[in-house]
Amino acid sequence: MAEAVTALNEELMTTLQKETFVILNTVDADTGAPCVNAISWVYAKDEGTIRFAVDGRSRIIANIKAKPQAAVSLFAAGSFHAVYGDVRVVTEELAGVPFKLACVDVLVREVRDAMFYGSRVSIVPEYEKTYDKRAADKLDGQVFEAMKKA
Repeated sequence: MAEAVTALNEELMTTLQKETFVILNTVDADTGAPCVNAISWVYAKDEGTIRFAVDGRSRIIANIKAKPQAAVSLFAAGSFHAVYGDVRVVTEELAGVPFKLACVDVLVREVRDAMFYGSRVSIVPEYEKTYDKRAADKLDGQVFEAMKKA
């Protein structure tokens, strides 16, 4: 049996140092069922911490307050990875951002390659923002700067 990996490796760190989207999995506060969201305001603070920002009114915040565990899944290094961890709200409101965003840390407990056997990701999914590019770039800059200072 392979030894458990308990920190982000260099390839995951590199992926999480630039804008990317991840799939965030939480436990629904009311039903206990899995809750899945795609988010892009995310980065690796260090090898043991993934930080993200979401609307403070988001169901995600209610979920992690009720059950402070999450999985962050992402495409990197030709595979699909799942990062499991304990979650804590760093701040309910990021300073310097024009609306209320909460800042959250996922403290890495385990990292797994979640790709099915005998396969490799050949093309990483891409996304595009559907609103004003200049406004999106400005907001992204504000959010990432605020997350780094939180």
